[in-house]
Amino acid sequence: MTVLGTAVHERVPLGGGAARVTLADGRTVLVKDGEQAAVDAEAAGLRWLAAADGPPVPAVLEAGGGRLVTEFVAAAAPDTAAAAELGRALAGMHAAGAPAFGAPPPGGPVDARIGGAPMRNAPAPSWPEWYAADRLLPYLRRARDAGGLGPDAAREVEAVADRLPALAGPAEPPARLHGDLWSGNVLWSPAGAVLIDPAAHGGHRETDLAMLALFGCPHLDAVLAAYDEAAPLAAGWRDRMPLHQLFPLLVHVVLFGGGYAAQALAAARAALRAG
Repeated sequence: MTVLGTAVHERVPLGGGAARVTLADGRTVLVKDGEQAAVDAEAAGLRWLAAADGPPVPAVLEAGGGRLVTEFVAAAAPDTAAAAELGRALAGMHAAGAPAFGAPPPGGPVDARIGGAPMRNAPAPSWPEWYAADRLLPYLRRARDAGGLGPDAAREVEAVADRLPALAGPAEPPARLHGDLWSGNVLWSPAGAVLIDPAAHGGHRETDLAMLALFGCPHLDAVLAAYDEAAPLAAGWRDRMPLHQLFPLLVHVVLFGGGYAAQALAAARAALRAG
């Protein structure tokens, strides 16, 4: 087997189709095998985020034949200084913008994925309209049809979708989002935070921040404080976090079943109360 035209010296599986590969010439890279559409989407997202004034992402070294090869990121312990720098860098990445809400990265497919779930990236004129039609309602239907979400929770999510124009807060321009910014997709390296595994698209900047908060992030307070200092957030942004967390929670219900249904219901109710 060769990677980048060089023989493989060692391959260490990391799970999810990924492996740390040491090449015969001494380089260490990350190799992910999968469907070509998923490879294209991730490669396009990494290149789009790399072009922004944002956090570092691994360089794409090869993308084709069902294989994505990127730089390998060495691990280090996070600290508050690195977390604050991540907050400032996220503000820069978001400010790089996108053509529209829902827009895919250049060269990225309309039919992309978030984790193991399908995710449609198609431009829409406004965030509330797009978030309801292409984020909340498709996953609500999937979760309900699979039995992961009961009728009471489904009604609450539908109420959020119906009231989105009133719940969304002040209008903002489309931001350049990582799109799947949970803490596992933030690698802490000796040089600071590096973002991996994007589901990149044009969206609302509060979504990335809410995703960071959903499953915990080291030194989150430092990240958010530095972000808000660099690019002040609209009043009420903390109260809107459950609204932005509802989408990834519905994705988790679709992928992993009803164990996340209670969290999704709680987020829907919190979003409605905040509005």
